[in-house]
Amino acid sequence: MRKQTVRRKTTLVRNSKKKASVFSGKLVRYSIVAFLIALLMGSGYHYRNGLAYYLGFKSDKTIRAARAAKRISDVRNFQVLEKHEGKSIGIDVSEYQGKISWSYVDTIEKKYPLHFVFIRATVGKDRKDRQFDTNWLGAKENKMIRGAYHYYRPNENSLEQAQLFITTVRLQKGDLPPVLDIEKLPKNQSIANLKLGLKRWLKAVEAHYGVKPIIYTGERYYDDFLKEEFSDYLFWIANYNFYREEIESDWLFWQFTEKASIPGIKGNVDVNIYNGDVQQLRYITVE
Repeated sequence: MRKQTVRRKTTLVRNSKKKASVFSGKLVRYSIVAFLIALLMGSGYHYRNGLAYYLGFKSDKTIRAARAAKRISDVRNFQVLEKHEGKSIGIDVSEYQGKISWSYVDTIEKKYPLHFVFIRATVGKDRKDRQFDTNWLGAKENKMIRGAYHYYRPNENSLEQAQLFITTVRLQKGDLPPVLDIEKLPKNQSIANLKLGLKRWLKAVEAHYGVKPIIYTGERYYDDFLKEEFSDYLFWIANYNFYREEIESDWLFWQFTEKASIPGIKGNVDVNIYNGDVQQLRYITVE
C-alpha cells in the first residue's frame, strides 16, 4: 500500500511538471511569433514608401499620367486623320517594333486603311537593321507598298554608308524610292561638310537605283539646314506638335505622330500621311 501511494504522488508531480513545461513552451512560441509580426509591421511602416513604389502604388500615378497622355495623343491622331480623309496613310518600322504580325497590319483607328510602310534597312556604315529582311518580306506578303530607309550618321563616311544600303536593299517594281534619314548634327565637322556628305550619299544611291531618293528629317532641321540647298529633292517631314493638324503643300510625306496603336504591332508606331491618294502614291514608285 505504501508503495502504491508513493507512486501516485510521484505521478501527480510528474504530470504537473509536464503541463507546466508545455504551457511555457507554447507561451515562448506565441511570444516569438508576436514579436516577428510586430517587427514585420514596424518594418513595413518604416519602409512604406519604398514598398509602395515596388508594389506599384506609387507608380500608379505615372501609369495614369502615361495613359492620359496616350488618350490625348489618340484624340489628336483621329482629328488629323479626319482632316486628311482620302489621303494615303502609312507607317514606318524598325527593329524597335520587334516581331510584327504583318497579316494583322491593316488599319489605324479601325477605320483608315494603311497603304504603305517605310522600313529601316541600315544604320551608318556598318549596321543592318536586325528585322529588315523579315519586315521587307512581310510587308510584301501583306500587299503593302514598301520603302526602305537609311539612318545617316553624320560622323561616318558617306560613301561607305551608301554602299551598305545598296548591298542590303534590292528594290523591285512598285517599291517606293530609297530614303535618307538625317536627324543629327555633326560633332567633328562643319555644316558645309555635312551637306557635302549628304549629297554624296544621295548621288551614289540615285546612280545605283536610277531614282531620286527622298529625304526624311524634322521640320526644324529641314527649315534650318536643308530646305534651300536641297530644294530639288522631295521631303518626308516629322512634326508631332499639337498645333499642327495639316500637311504642308511642299511636303511629300508627313510623320505626324510617334504614338499610334496598330494591329499586329506591339507598342507605339509612327504614322505618316502621303500628300495625295493611294493612286498618286503609286505614281512615285519604282518602275
